[in-house]
Amino acid sequence: MTTFVDRVELHVAAGNGGHGCASVHREKFKPLGGPNGGNGGRGGDVVLVVDRDVTTLLEYHHRPHRAAGNGRPGEGDNRTGKDGDSLVLPVPDGTVVTDRNGTVLADLVGEGTSYVAARGGRGGLGNAALASPRRKAPGFALLGEPGERGDIVLELKTVADVALVGYPSAGKSSLISVLSAARPKIADYPFTTLVPNLGVVTAGETVYTVADVPGLIPGASQGRGLGLEFLRHVERCKVLVHVLDCAALETDRDPLSDLDVIEAELEAYGGGLKDRPRVVALNKTDIPDGQELADLVRAELRARGHRVFDVSAVSRKGLRELSFALAGIVAEARAAQPRQQATRIVIRPQAVDDAGFTVTREGEGMFRVRGGKPERWVRQTDFTNNEAVGYLADRLNRLGVEDELFRMGAREGDGVAIGPEDNAVVFDWEPSVSTGAEMLGRRGEDHRLDELRPAVQRRRDREAERAEAQAGYGDGGPLAGQ
Repeated sequence: MTTFVDRVELHVAAGNGGHGCASVHREKFKPLGGPNGGNGGRGGDVVLVVDRDVTTLLEYHHRPHRAAGNGRPGEGDNRTGKDGDSLVLPVPDGTVVTDRNGTVLADLVGEGTSYVAARGGRGGLGNAALASPRRKAPGFALLGEPGERGDIVLELKTVADVALVGYPSAGKSSLISVLSAARPKIADYPFTTLVPNLGVVTAGETVYTVADVPGLIPGASQGRGLGLEFLRHVERCKVLVHVLDCAALETDRDPLSDLDVIEAELEAYGGGLKDRPRVVALNKTDIPDGQELADLVRAELRARGHRVFDVSAVSRKGLRELSFALAGIVAEARAAQPRQQATRIVIRPQAVDDAGFTVTREGEGMFRVRGGKPERWVRQTDFTNNEAVGYLADRLNRLGVEDELFRMGAREGDGVAIGPEDNAVVFDWEPSVSTGAEMLGRRGEDHRLDELRPAVQRRRDREAERAEAQAGYGDGGPLAGQ
């Protein structure tokens, strides 16, 4: 059964925004007391957060579909809908977030580092928020926006200071078990280690982590063995340790050829490892034949510029010297790194000549409008409500869409699509109607109030007649005939 997963494809969906409410305050003797529809709640986000207690992506391997909560719709009496619950996904330290094309979206290093993988949709405005001196009682509300959704790839790159690389059965797992408190699986057959092992080493005042990278053989960078799966775990290390087997049973192998093969695979993989410091550990020198072979190759390795250590995981020979040497290299690398600065927020104001939308001609009699505002407005419009459609037309006209269509030679009846090809609203353009909502009546008035005016006027006339009669100015009063 799979227990370690360092690469998954995750399907995330943020919550949809709640719809706004179209409501009118009603009270006895106060007909049409004004709009009081509340706004919809915002949809929840999908957030990735680094958690030190998480070491694998196994949970997302079994459950790759994740969704946040939707916002609740607004209600009457100016009640705003509840925001949707955000979904927080814990990920291991060193997780890289990319899209399907390999573009890096975020590199999550450090406890608490977070990234919003999908943002929730905005809640729609209720008719109370849409009211204005010219639109005193809107009979519509805006719809909530759908939340972002898409596919992302999570890749775990182990955050370790030292990486042990070498052929299978070279003794990497044995070394990490005696250098640290890690207890990896150890056996006398190749590919015993199927997942990277991580251990913590203390050498003097320096504490550093060591990772055992399994499965490097010729062709690893092209997918042979396990190397392609786990070479990514050496990218963040500060120093590479070549663990060379001086007691290999294969007759066609020797420490120098093993080193050349592993170096060739590291160079083919890339990842910025070319200039990383190297240390060579000649392992299994507790065996007489192993010590003799180490004596033969030591001079050649030093001539290549490598620091060489004779070690043995069984007798623990040379391990103290190796651990302190690695601690010194790690300390130097840490000191050379620039101190982390506070996060800088870059503000990019909108250009003066940026209209916020673009209009392009697509064939004869067809135009496409793209832009954040018009596309968002379309998503918020209830096309079953004529007043809402008119409000959309007014907004587009004020933005300058109609003027741009005129400039590009659009004619009455031409098709206009707002949005991308796979999700667009298409309508026939009618340039004679400058503002769609004006078709519904004068914007400063409400046709529902017009229906009430005759009855209200008649009631006021009766009240005036009654007042005159009581004051003696009506027919038959005490002053009649005078």
